[in-house]
Amino acid sequence: MAKQPQLDALNTLAGFVGAALVDSDSGMALSVIGGGNVDLEVAAAGNTEVVRAKRQVAERLNLKDTIEDILITLSKQYHLIRPLQSNPTLFLYVVLDRAKANLAMARHELKSFEGTLDFS
Repeated sequence: MAKQPQLDALNTLAGFVGAALVDSDSGMALSVIGGGNVDLEVAAAGNTEVVRAKRQVAERLNLKDTIEDILITLSKQYHLIRPLQSNPTLFLYVVLDRAKANLAMARHELKSFEGTLDFS
């Protein structure tokens, strides 16, 4: 059985609320941490549709590029969706408290974090 990826390091992001590693084929969260009042299992399934839709639009537009991240800005939260470069069927979903988060740093740290994931 493959080792479950650890998301603990994301807990250090400024404004961290919760995170999930999601399989975009099934919509299932493979690993979760935190969440507060956000149901990460429901969010994983719903954001899978967001990722699929964006990929379909990019394909229809004949964009020869990959999605780096998708940002959903709410009045009190940021929701970051980051498809993994190392495995495009997976994406990281992170919820941040907008009042405490540094969006630029969070994007940078999320990119760096991907390199630490071990699926063996």
